[in-house]
Amino acid sequence: MHTPVEPSILYFGTPVVLLSTLNLDGSANLAPMSSVWWLGWNCMLGLGAKGHSAQNLLREKEAVLNLPSAAMAGHVNRLAKLTGSDPVPDHKIAMGYRHRKDKFAAAGLTAVPSEQVRAPRVEECPVHLEVVLEATHPFGTRPDKPTTALAFEMRVVKAYATPDILVMGASNHIDPDKWRPLMMSFCQFYGLGERAGYSTLAEIPEEAYRPVPRMTR
Repeated sequence: MHTPVEPSILYFGTPVVLLSTLNLDGSANLAPMSSVWWLGWNCMLGLGAKGHSAQNLLREKEAVLNLPSAAMAGHVNRLAKLTGSDPVPDHKIAMGYRHRKDKFAAAGLTAVPSEQVRAPRVEECPVHLEVVLEATHPFGTRPDKPTTALAFEMRVVKAYATPDILVMGASNHIDPDKWRPLMMSFCQFYGLGERAGYSTLAEIPEEAYRPVPRMTR
């Protein structure tokens, strides 16, 4: 029998992303997030509308999605309650947030230059996705409250992966048996386990899903 439930959040499980953007003064901001999903070479990001990363995205219209491995949970925790906003908003003060300008240093991570966007990549993350903004949509709209979140439709213009997570002999294919992303489920960190079973969808060659390339801005 199922029981009716009303959880405060519905984070059933999504990858953790370290989102790097540029601040107004040209310095880098780095923020963890997990409201993200992909379809082809496009993705959707869900962010609080007034947050520092959202404001950077609206202004700069580009970013880098850095995907940490499960072994990087400690780095993400060092960023979890930091904000680039100064002063810190009251609601974030109540949750224990504090301002930190140099988040790369705070997390013990290394910024490296990107090729297609100005925001830096995180060297320690196994996957980097340089993205540009395609569209912005109000999210979570209800008649009884104002919109507090935005959905950012992003297009990937450059992707990188460390060689150790690639299929041997296939430089454009990430091996799901080697790639172990850091996942978030109901605000707790998890990693992927072994394959749960055979997938008939995997019988379709991965190349069949490749979109028509549009790699330049």
